[in-house]
Amino acid sequence: MKRTAVALVAVAAGLAVTGTATAGISQFRMPSGNIGCLFDSSDRYLRCDIWSGLKPTPPRPAGCDVDWGFSLNMTRKGRARITCAGDTALDRRSRVLAYGSTWRRGGFSCTSRTTGLTCKNAAGHGWFMSRQSWRRF
Repeated sequence: MKRTAVALVAVAAGLAVTGTATAGISQFRMPSGNIGCLFDSSDRYLRCDIWSGLKPTPPRPAGCDVDWGFSLNMTRKGRARITCAGDTALDRRSRVLAYGSTWRRGGFSCTSRTTGLTCKNAAGHGWFMSRQSWRRF
């Protein structure tokens, strides 16, 4: 994979990634370490990456010449989209969202369960992702 092992945006801005809001960036990860998410409050944007990849892998669009099939993103009211990116939202230093817990910020919520991660926005759009499967709603 072309993805680096550092967090998107946080590295570019030179921020310390702590899992709490720092200059508009908040990150968390699942206890397994397989899923990590990044929230940018200034852009009202949520992105979650899954290290094992989306299964089944969605078809790659013609315009994507970097990594594909490992990430979903959405705005506060928009539908979830698959991310074409050469970086990652996974950061093993970010705060762990314990199973059974829900993270909430800026009109988004994500619930961590042993079966996977479910995230949704203010409009009710979102996704479920796990090692075995994924879906958008």
